Amino acid sequence: MTDTETKPERYVRPPSAESSGEAPGRGRLKGRRILIVGGGQRVFDASTDPIGNGRAMSILCAREGAKVSVADLNRSSAEQTVKRITDEGGEGFAIAADVTREADVVRMIDEAHRAMGGLDGMVLNIGTFGQVGLDAVSAEEWNRIYDVNVRGPMLCCRAAMPKFDNGGAIVFISSIAALKAGSQMAVYDSSKAALGGLMRNIAHLGSRRGIRANLVYPGLVDTPNGREAGAGRPNRGKGHIPFGRQATAWEIAYAVLFFLSDESVYITAQTLAVDSGLSGM
Repeated sequence: MTDTETKPERYVRPPSAESSGEAPGRGRLKGRRILIVGGGQRVFDASTDPIGNGRAMSILCAREGAKVSVADLNRSSAEQTVKRITDEGGEGFAIAADVTREADVVRMIDEAHRAMGGLDGMVLNIGTFGQVGLDAVSAEEWNRIYDVNVRGPMLCCRAAMPKFDNGGAIVFISSIAALKAGSQMAVYDSSKAALGGLMRNIAHLGSRRGIRANLVYPGLVDTPNGREAGAGRPNRGKGHIPFGRQATAWEIAYAVLFFLSDESVYITAQTLAVDSGLSGM
């Protein structure tokens, strides 16, 4: 390239109807009963917050024909998600639960199973951040984050699988932080990496009953959580993103929808990075 030549301007594809959460449902989950654990969302700036991953997943599953139980530590946030579902004519149920408490998890599964008349899908959208590096993280804080990010999903699977219909589907939500040390939070990255091992074991345990388990690695996503993380690390999302923008929560939700639906009926113990190629290029 000569001094007089310039690089072509990067093409940024405009959001699709799916990217914006405006596409109509297509009946891909008709008759299904799905529990979204972590279906509320945090508030970073209530006046400007975009929709979060868990809320987008919940609304999309209902839009595609499923009954949806929305579980969250914050009951009010779960209820707000359910209102979005019912306002669209869907059927949703709010449940408050702390996944670090086994009794809460057992109750949550029982409530979801009873409210929906069964259970054949579960999304584990669970996670909390930690401090950067190692020295700033106490042993107690390390254990607390692992209790949420790893032990919580394990407790959910252990309580839910006996109540699952044959042929159901479980989707774990990890992060591309599990694939590369980009976040600099060793406790977060390693806990999210541990979900891969847990997922494969759940897939093995469920295989005789046709219960599938898969995992989604979201990349940089414009959500309240993402904006909160960016406030602590101003360079987050400022580097080269192959597609020129962060993902929307709806784009993560559609990947989850694929793993929940019969379109992926022969897929288990697999992972999918929704990150515009950040983890692969």
